[in-house]
Amino acid sequence: MNICVFCASSDGVSEAFKEEARVIGRFIATGGHTLVYGGATGGLMDAVAETVAEQQGEIIGVVPELIVEKGRRSTLPMQLFEVADMSERKEMMKELADVFVVLPGGFGTYDELFDVLASGMVGYHDKPLALVNTDDFYAGIKQQIRRMTTENVGYVSRTSGFFVHNSAAETIEWLASFAAAHDNDR
Repeated sequence: MNICVFCASSDGVSEAFKEEARVIGRFIATGGHTLVYGGATGGLMDAVAETVAEQQGEIIGVVPELIVEKGRRSTLPMQLFEVADMSERKEMMKELADVFVVLPGGFGTYDELFDVLASGMVGYHDKPLALVNTDDFYAGIKQQIRRMTTENVGYVSRTSGFFVHNSAAETIEWLASFAAAHDNDR
């Protein structure tokens, strides 16, 4: 199973967030899954990819030219796709992924999160997304989604493929169940 992880590339992230990324990385590698991620260096991107690499897991990176030009292309992916821009990066990651996991992150992570949710709502894919709400990082998003639902401006039907977990451990339990069901569908 290809697990796409969206997360911070900033080096200033907390050690607690990095440990959550490592937990996800260990699950991906030891479970025989493949990490799909942004292919850049720094922050949680390094934490998850380094952990997968240490466990001899498979890694696919998708990195935009501008990130490469800035010298931030990771050397960890076994397959690394260089794409023109962020939009092409998101499209390729959506194509490659079977499921999405969102760890804490900044504007780029939010962009990826909402792109996957919105494209799923209108029917471009039916792949589930798990938000890892470590230390209640995504409390504001949870509140905003409730408000959108209350005000009838959000698609309630999408909640069947959108999950919020309080930790990487909860996300792993969900991923294990999803992987088992996914394997049975083949």
